[in-house]
Amino acid sequence: MKAAPSHRLHDLLVLAALALAGGTAMAADLAPADPAARPTVDHAVNHATATAAMPATGTRPRICLVLSGGGARGAAHIGVLKVLEAMRIPVDCIAGTSMGSLVGGAYASGMGPSEMERLVGGLSTDKLFKERPPRQDLTIRRKQDDFTNLLTPEIGVQSSGLLLPKGAVSGVQLETVLRQLANAPGFRNFDQLPIPYRAVATDLVAGTPVVFSQGEMANVMRASMSVPGAVAPAEYEGRLLVDGGLTDNLPVDVARNMGADIVIAVNLGTPLMKREELTSVIGVTGQMLNILTEQNVRASLASLRPTDVLIEPALGDFSATDFDHLPATIPIGEAAARKVADRLAPLALPPAQYAALRARQQAVPPPDTRPVDEIRLAPLHRVNPDYATAVMQTRPGQPVDQATLDQDMRRLFGTGDFEHVNYAFLEEPGKRVLAVNAVEKSYGPDYLRFGLGLNSDFRGDAYFNLVGSYRRTWLNALGGEWRTDVQVGQTSTLTSEFYQPLDTRQYFFIAPRIEIERRPLNIFQGSTRIATYDLRRFDVALDAGSQFTKYGELRVGVQTGTENASLSTGPESLSPGPGNIRRGAITGRLVFDQLDSVEFPRFGYAAGLRIYASQPGLGADQAYVKAQADGIYAHSFGDHTLSFGFKAGGNLGGNPLPRYDLFQWGGFLQQSGYATGQLLGGNMQFARLVYYNKLVRQTLLQGVYAGFSLEAGRVGDPLVPGSPTGLLKSGSIFLALDSPLGPLYLAYGRAAAGTYSFYLYLGKPF
Repeated sequence: MKAAPSHRLHDLLVLAALALAGGTAMAADLAPADPAARPTVDHAVNHATATAAMPATGTRPRICLVLSGGGARGAAHIGVLKVLEAMRIPVDCIAGTSMGSLVGGAYASGMGPSEMERLVGGLSTDKLFKERPPRQDLTIRRKQDDFTNLLTPEIGVQSSGLLLPKGAVSGVQLETVLRQLANAPGFRNFDQLPIPYRAVATDLVAGTPVVFSQGEMANVMRASMSVPGAVAPAEYEGRLLVDGGLTDNLPVDVARNMGADIVIAVNLGTPLMKREELTSVIGVTGQMLNILTEQNVRASLASLRPTDVLIEPALGDFSATDFDHLPATIPIGEAAARKVADRLAPLALPPAQYAALRARQQAVPPPDTRPVDEIRLAPLHRVNPDYATAVMQTRPGQPVDQATLDQDMRRLFGTGDFEHVNYAFLEEPGKRVLAVNAVEKSYGPDYLRFGLGLNSDFRGDAYFNLVGSYRRTWLNALGGEWRTDVQVGQTSTLTSEFYQPLDTRQYFFIAPRIEIERRPLNIFQGSTRIATYDLRRFDVALDAGSQFTKYGELRVGVQTGTENASLSTGPESLSPGPGNIRRGAITGRLVFDQLDSVEFPRFGYAAGLRIYASQPGLGADQAYVKAQADGIYAHSFGDHTLSFGFKAGGNLGGNPLPRYDLFQWGGFLQQSGYATGQLLGGNMQFARLVYYNKLVRQTLLQGVYAGFSLEAGRVGDPLVPGSPTGLLKSGSIFLALDSPLGPLYLAYGRAAAGTYSFYLYLGKPF
């Protein structure tokens, strides 16, 4: 089974899958929105059936361009195209595989190499494969997952057992880029494109090539680029389709069947790993696939005729997975094409004739922005179709905006209910239909996730927590969800909530829940720990509230339960009071969240307000009102980011907070320099300014950062005399990795009072 990563692990697993696939590129499964929208697939078994009648080119020979697969190496094809245009070499048809199908499809649909070069210059691994929509566009419920330390992919839970997804990514984000490359949107006969075109995929069951002669071009490109393990196979007419490089990475025979008299073949190569690199099962398996790909390429090369032209860019060790430096291979492709200029020159056309040809080939109709009369979803078994359409901003009767429609697909995917989303336009008698194919997760609707957190101050205090979450979704037509979260470690908790929306758009909800918690509460005098409380809590609560879609959430509710606060170590004078404490309160919570990231936010804001009003009328032993507010705002200038945060809390009214419900503060970025939890009192005010700079970009690590913080705060009404009072000033310097396991910090914090601490922190410190 192949696991699909969360937003923290997507790069790691995608790269592993790409290593297994050798020189092929990554993409996603392809599923038509409606039978009427399915492309016709010419099944090319033994390369014999992809024939088509092509228009004649007069007395000159028919020239077909054949572009091989090669992952990120495939940008070299653009360099070849630049030389062909400079030399006025006509291209009458194109056949491509994997990355070659992408570049070839763009050229066949009218995009020039200069425009392609500008487009790939703005691409990166994140822009191609990080499929989660911009965080600001997620529902507030999905955003709240980011404040936990969950880090593993979702594991499906069904009656048959545990299931993992079919691929590492679905290709929703990649398809957005492919639509920019495909200048011919909608269902097309590829013989009627400005340049006739073919794309090759592989039937995963039969192990034979499949040649596409028509279809939705972006979808066809993705099918040709669906790397096994990295991407769920494309499903067409009951077939599972994967990357064409496995069976025909250099489709010379397809070009012959298109009527080519002369083939210009561009082979990017499939470099084999060295002996010292074959040190694992992954390496050996990847080498086997590379060998298979190289063997089918050799067969294609052997079929070339003396009149054909072979171009082989010297890409060396340039990685097929290096999508962050795509433009670097374009000059290599140019140089390779110029090496065979003497072979190409006899094929050139006179300037006027070539200009006329290219004018015809680049005459692409303007985007079709006609309104649709209907939005039609493929049959859904769990998700309410009304909810799915409510997520979208595209509406019947309004002009179609491509950027909005692409964003709609990312939003649908971002609900977490679908493993792939795509669309097609259908022209039916008297109406135009937007057919949306949102494929529900085959491994859902119930999911497990796991995570961990670690905090050490190198003074003997190390806290380690394991986290697990079990989520059951779409328990009814309105989207009822039952979620249970468990944490085991220094703080052990169990929270189980049934979230029930009250309307289709999920604006209003009710949410009963239970909470169980056990945690220590350390009591300090100065910097010396003098006592520890053992706190155990059990609560039952009922909330009602509203989601402001992607912006925030308001909850009000009632809560009742018990708490046992006992003195674990320390003098009896610091006892928290009676062992068993009855609880009962009116609660409220208001949150807003428009951060682009929780780990290392670059832009946006988030804020929250929480109130706990303990009421004897609801069974509480003590009457008091505890309120707290917090917020963060981030803004970036290039690689430099400034983040401002605050937190404040206290009691409202005249009743002080009980000993077992005080504010506990201190630790990394929470008055750095003081021990974790050292500051304990009845009220607090705190503000900090954090600066960080992104030092390094690479694929496995989202980023490597260095930064510092300036912090000031006050903790009033301390429980123990002699605790730090007045204005507390502190700061920190840190090195941080945004790693697949979560943010990892190594930091030094110092307070103006002279105390200091070193920190190792895995997880979210704020």
